Amino acid sequence: MTLLYLVRHGEHALQGQIVAGRTGGIGLSPRGRTEAEAVAARLAGEPIEAIYASPLERARDTAAILAGRLDLPVTTRDDLIELDFGEWTGWTFDQVRADLRWLPWQRHRSIAAIPGGESWRGVQDRVVAALFDLRRIHPEGRVVVVSHGDVIRAALLFVLGMPLDFYNRLEVATGSISTVRIDDSGMRVPALNERPRR
Repeated sequence: MTLLYLVRHGEHALQGQIVAGRTGGIGLSPRGRTEAEAVAARLAGEPIEAIYASPLERARDTAAILAGRLDLPVTTRDDLIELDFGEWTGWTFDQVRADLRWLPWQRHRSIAAIPGGESWRGVQDRVVAALFDLRRIHPEGRVVVVSHGDVIRAALLFVLGMPLDFYNRLEVATGSISTVRIDDSGMRVPALNERPRR
């Protein structure tokens, strides 16, 4: 059995202000550091075997806090990176909502793609492949995967057998843990959007 703790990075310095996407150099806010510390405290009692993270700074910062508490190195994986928001990267949320291309993306994620960016199906394909690869590497281990809200949501939709268009039915908060179990009988979600507090 492989147990994957899917951790969304802590709040970043521009959270809720712009579509950060894959913009580099955006680290955690003070609240984000507190969220990461709470996740580290929650997972400290688990026999964690490895920590993997998206290469973006906010995910690496979160993973570094976990690594300090769990005494493990962090391995970055490009397949855990944030959704590519294409033309919308760096825009305010009001600007994105005013774009006529927003409604198809919001309503029909299964068939729409971000202008100049990534499709929701593409995100799901890469993150699910990453989870199965981690299952291969850690067939009997517990692993922390630090990534981003949309990426984790896409993975959970797959495990739960939910259509891609139901993405907004799942809450994946900053500093949350969603647990996925993979064994020979299949995949399960023992916990969703667990939010440790200090």
